[in-house]
Amino acid sequence: MKTRLLGFLVCTIILSQTSCLKNNQKDQCEPKSVASEEPTIIAYASAKGINATKHSSGLYYEIVSPGGGGSPNINSKVFVTYIGKLLDGTIVDQQTNADKTGWYLSQLIAGWQIGLPLIQKGGSIKLIVPSSLAYGCDKFGDIPANSIVYFEIQLVDVQ
Repeated sequence: MKTRLLGFLVCTIILSQTSCLKNNQKDQCEPKSVASEEPTIIAYASAKGINATKHSSGLYYEIVSPGGGGSPNINSKVFVTYIGKLLDGTIVDQQTNADKTGWYLSQLIAGWQIGLPLIQKGGSIKLIVPSSLAYGCDKFGDIPANSIVYFEIQLVDVQ
């Protein structure tokens, strides 16, 4: 009798765990690949007149002005002004006062880590960042999970 009861309890625990795992999987986000977002990125660049270049990472960028000072590296502190938008034009983030930035490049999204070193102090760049190089499956403020994000960035200073 004890063996049957123990067997019943073990089966009950296993079944409940399997059920929980299936429920949790429904809530999980499936990351989008860069390749799957590429047609959307190309169409956006074309529609907005952005002469974008594809980086090997899948980031698309247009250097508006290369600048003339030093380029940042991953350990640099960057001071920027920028605007960030979803592809539908919704502004999701912006900063017009570079003094309120001063972030280490290593702490920013991968798209910025790749894009900002392509310009120098005083330069500006447009980035079309695939979701995997932005926030991926994480919702961030007004940015939904798996969102491609467009940025216009001016690199004001590099330390």
